[in-house]
Amino acid sequence: IQKAVAMAAANGFGKVMVGQGGILSTPAASHVIRKYKTFGGIILSASHNPGGPHEDFGIKYNAGNGGPAPEKLTDAIFAKTKVISSFKIADIGTVDLDTIGTVEAGGMTVEVVDPVADYAELMEKLFDFDALRGLFKSGFRMRFDAMHA
Repeated sequence: IQKAVAMAAANGFGKVMVGQGGILSTPAASHVIRKYKTFGGIILSASHNPGGPHEDFGIKYNAGNGGPAPEKLTDAIFAKTKVISSFKIADIGTVDLDTIGTVEAGGMTVEVVDPVADYAELMEKLFDFDALRGLFKSGFRMRFDAMHA
């Protein structure tokens, strides 16, 4: 994450947003992208996305709508990665990603955001948690398989 921030500074980004501690769930990152009207977001994901030396690490780019970038765009980005001969990285030292707030680094603003607050606020608008709490207290049981839904 530190290298991505330093590369953004070296390439003229005015601002980057990072979850506190470098952590945001993918749905929370998608919401932050939409809420703050960013150009998009890079999500580093130790998940089912192939990548890394043992295919255990993925890099995702979500577009300005918060959703995965179209395949045409990701294919173009991937093609560009194959011809990189050099890259810029700013000497900005270590940016504090553990404290919520903003800091200046290399002429760029780094905003560290609460990894839960914005997404929790969205969920509270979408769902009636009091009704759900009552439903589950009533003994209601449910099984959900997200992989095959």
